[in-house]
Amino acid sequence: TRYSLGSVLNHVLLHQTVVGLEAIKQLELVGEELPDYVVGCVGGGSNFAGLSYPFYYEGFVRGKKRDMKLIAVEPRAVPSMTRGVYAYDYGDAAGLTPLLKMHTVGHKYVPPPIHAGGLRYHGVAPTLSVLVESDFVKPMAYHQSEVFQAAQLFATSEGIVPAPESAHAVKAVVDIALEAKKRNEKVVVLFNLSGHGLLDLSGYLEYLEGRLRDYEPGVIDYSYLPKVERK
Repeated sequence: TRYSLGSVLNHVLLHQTVVGLEAIKQLELVGEELPDYVVGCVGGGSNFAGLSYPFYYEGFVRGKKRDMKLIAVEPRAVPSMTRGVYAYDYGDAAGLTPLLKMHTVGHKYVPPPIHAGGLRYHGVAPTLSVLVESDFVKPMAYHQSEVFQAAQLFATSEGIVPAPESAHAVKAVVDIALEAKKRNEKVVVLFNLSGHGLLDLSGYLEYLEGRLRDYEPGVIDYSYLPKVERK
């Protein structure tokens, strides 16, 4: 038996950083410096890390922009970073993987049936969890109804229908832009439009017809998490 995780393991996140490296080059080509905000959606973490880690290196390790804000956006229905615990947990529901120290709502947590299927994962990659714990990354969480509202605004403005996962980042970008407008401040916001929503039109239909439901996780049980003796 073999089992391979596609997101939450650290080496997967590093493979994805080609996205952020290319984004740095793209900004240079249009005459922009490092952005004020880097925003991405988070399930296990590879999407967000792939974009943000090269900017973290340039901004904080190399010291080029220490006031840059890295915003990681998750669904409120699966709040691994905003309500989860920082503990050792399995990367899969069956408990086949090694224990990973991560932000988690527990591998037995049954996520509600939200449309952002890629964001229904129970935990967050160890390296991303460290950055959240160290306050380098700010986590945010939204209900899917407000996410689809932002997605509709983006679609009518830009002519692109974003996937529900990507639309979580869109929602954060809209909020950041509106706050900057209130302050009469010019900011550069970078986010990853990582997928189109052409296969998610049923979710858009539910939203437009007022049938889309928001979910709160309620009380989350962490009592079954593996007990790890720490030195």
